[in-house]
Amino acid sequence: MAPERSGADILDAAVRVREAARSATAGTAGFDTVLAALSEVMEYDHASLARWDPLHRRHTTLAGSYPDDATAYIETRLHHDPVFPVLRSPARGGLWLRDVPRQLLAASPGFRKVLSPLGVEDGVSQCLFAADGRYVGMLNVSTCRPRSAPDPARAVVTLLTESLAAAVAPGPGRPPRPAATADPAADAGRLGGLSPRELQVLAELTAGRTNREIAARLYITPRTVGTHVEHILAKLGLPNRAAAAAQAAAGGIEPSR
Repeated sequence: MAPERSGADILDAAVRVREAARSATAGTAGFDTVLAALSEVMEYDHASLARWDPLHRRHTTLAGSYPDDATAYIETRLHHDPVFPVLRSPARGGLWLRDVPRQLLAASPGFRKVLSPLGVEDGVSQCLFAADGRYVGMLNVSTCRPRSAPDPARAVVTLLTESLAAAVAPGPGRPPRPAATADPAADAGRLGGLSPRELQVLAELTAGRTNREIAARLYITPRTVGTHVEHILAKLGLPNRAAAAAQAAAGGIEPSR
């Protein structure tokens, strides 16, 4: 098991996270690079960066490595979880799992039905706010082993929120969410009832990426990508991935940058 990083190493890594976030803000890099850089600040088993869609009142995953059911919970149900009002308090610098009162965890479907079955023992949920105070999204990071105390990553994650919020918040000329999930419910209805993760995989197919390349971008395994492709073809009634990519492209489905 790798030792915890030193404070100096974590600060150096935080600089790289800020650079990745600025690149994502400028549209010159994908949000997956932000999570990759964040893994140098604190090792994690699962992570996601999500944008809040105030029109449809849901989160949209910009990059993430949680299983599909956990991703779906973050996107569509987390904001109804009893723990969310605590998370969303602007005065809070992130809610770490070890700090959540036991009674609140017991009342949280997200912990009992999503995180606990994954073996999650620690991590942080950090709500992100724009400079004008608008809630724009959140960062979720989970580990399957307790972190050391004191933990220098705790302060660093808080310091990164401004950069992460700027990357997540839609800016002039930027779409409110990636084209692959512009309206997951509408896309799913138009494309055979595909799940949000299947829509992401389908979007990557339009770029001609291999299963291994898609796995690296979505933080899942190549085998899982293969399973999603099989489900996509079955649901759409198509013979191969090229046909699926063509239908997705015709429907305006594109991968995130």
